[in-house]
Amino acid sequence: MITQAQIPAVLDHPVYDSTGDKIGEAKHVFVDDVTGRPDWVSVKTGLFGSGESFVPIHDASVVEDHLEVPYPKGKVKDAPNVDVDAGGHLSAEEERRLYRYYGVRWDGTLEQGERAGDGRAGTDARTGTAGAAGTAADRAGDDAMTRSEEEMHVGVEQRQTGKARLRKYVVTEEVQQTIPLRHEEVTLEREPVTDANRDAALSGPEITEAEHEVTLHAERPVVETEVTPVERVRLNTQEVADEETVEGRVRKERIEADLPDEDTGRDR
Repeated sequence: MITQAQIPAVLDHPVYDSTGDKIGEAKHVFVDDVTGRPDWVSVKTGLFGSGESFVPIHDASVVEDHLEVPYPKGKVKDAPNVDVDAGGHLSAEEERRLYRYYGVRWDGTLEQGERAGDGRAGTDARTGTAGAAGTAADRAGDDAMTRSEEEMHVGVEQRQTGKARLRKYVVTEEVQQTIPLRHEEVTLEREPVTDANRDAALSGPEITEAEHEVTLHAERPVVETEVTPVERVRLNTQEVADEETVEGRVRKERIEADLPDEDTGRDR
């Protein structure tokens, strides 16, 4: 069980179950009107704290910066919804319903209150709530009324949105390149016999058969490939900051005063 002095260390701090699984954030601590002992803690559960469940803290303990309760996370989240009146109290009926759900003896709790000096009947015992500061001023008989408001706390969680990978594969492309090529062609040249070439013309036999052969040459393209590195590719990640508007509902208490009319003496 936690003490009154530990209430500020519990409010708005994490609540864990007996296996170390986080249940939510402690929102309010409810204390017994007579003994002043902390009896219940309301825990904000669900996505963005959309739900609020009540947990008995008779066997709870403060460990480092969080509160540990001896109940599984699923049981706490499935606890029955209860109504808190405008004065921040649990009715006896609502408290009985919570005790039955958690298997806590209602009569045993009342016996402890009676031994502490509670002279009221067991059905009249009620549980009040401690404010964010955990003070006992309201419980000591202060006639001031405390007004409370819910605050919305928005957190973030990281989730996987996709994967990126590099994959290298081979494709074949048709490429074209034009290059100049040279080749030899045969041309027939005739020249008349003149005094200048007469000796060469008469150097052979007068009448005979003969052949003369010329070898022709031509260039042809030769294709070779060479592997050349052209670039290096890698995957990098970068954080991009965006803004998203989150909507939620919070409850706020309002206080109205009925004051006497100075002219008529009636309440207004």
